[in-house]
Amino acid sequence: MKIGYSQRGGGLKPTELSVALPKSAMRSGEQILSTPIPAGGTARQGANVELGDVVRAKHELSSWPVFRHNGRFAEMVSAEVAGRFEAPIYGMLAVEDAMKSIDWGAGGPPTIKYHGQPTDDSRSALLWDGEWEVTSVTFRDMGAAFMVAILGNYLLVLVLVVVQFGSFKLPLVILVPVPLTLIGFVLGHWMLNAAFTAMSMIGFIALAGIIVRNSILLVDFIRHLRAQGMPLRRALLEAGSIRFKPIFLTAAAAVIGAAFILTDPIFQGLAISMVFGLASSTALTLLVIPPIYIWLRDDFIPFESKSVDASDVS
Repeated sequence: MKIGYSQRGGGLKPTELSVALPKSAMRSGEQILSTPIPAGGTARQGANVELGDVVRAKHELSSWPVFRHNGRFAEMVSAEVAGRFEAPIYGMLAVEDAMKSIDWGAGGPPTIKYHGQPTDDSRSALLWDGEWEVTSVTFRDMGAAFMVAILGNYLLVLVLVVVQFGSFKLPLVILVPVPLTLIGFVLGHWMLNAAFTAMSMIGFIALAGIIVRNSILLVDFIRHLRAQGMPLRRALLEAGSIRFKPIFLTAAAAVIGAAFILTDPIFQGLAISMVFGLASSTALTLLVIPPIYIWLRDDFIPFESKSVDASDVS
């Protein structure tokens, strides 16, 4: 029985005061049955009787609890995963593999759903919920954010490049290194045996904006050399050799900064995306952009035909 509260002051939550039996006495026994209770009736006003005089205790099985989830009958089964495979998808796939070896009889196996409510109540269904629901919603929203980031980058680069260079193809060349981050992204998680987490996705989205900078540095210098009359293929070689140092140094600074959180249990995925994704994309930018640039804008002039001193335009 709750009888009041003890105020603790300082804005702290008051402590509830209750009168109750100790937990060791909360069972049906002689102590409970001998508890005095007031007797009813006017003839025995003020008299007490023992609880055992008016109560007969017996043990029997209670009815099974009936659980409902979102208005539907359900049985809740919960579990936690840990160790090497901590993401819920690994445990889910292991359960589904085990279910294939079960003889479900004439009714067949239950329908497996990853989101939404079962629509057919005439047969059983397995709905993955809990942490998986949070994970799927998170990656769905981040995937949409990544597409918005790519579209925003393209529109921004498109406006800048079209205004400066008058070309609709160059924005595509500048955005080529973005998917190249996937190479280092996947290899980094594999090498460190790290799980793909929401922080990994955040790092991948962040790289979409960082990597574009290297491409702009390279493409802008190529255009600068071309404006000096240098053949395209020679301009690509000169631009790659001259712009390599600033591109490498800016990427190395970001990689070193992110390397300090590689061992952090929460932000490890972000660090892996930044370190390995940036390293692979930076290296491949210098190798992939020149052939794509030639494919789109080749003037077929051999680079030996005209020589321009790069020091004059660097």
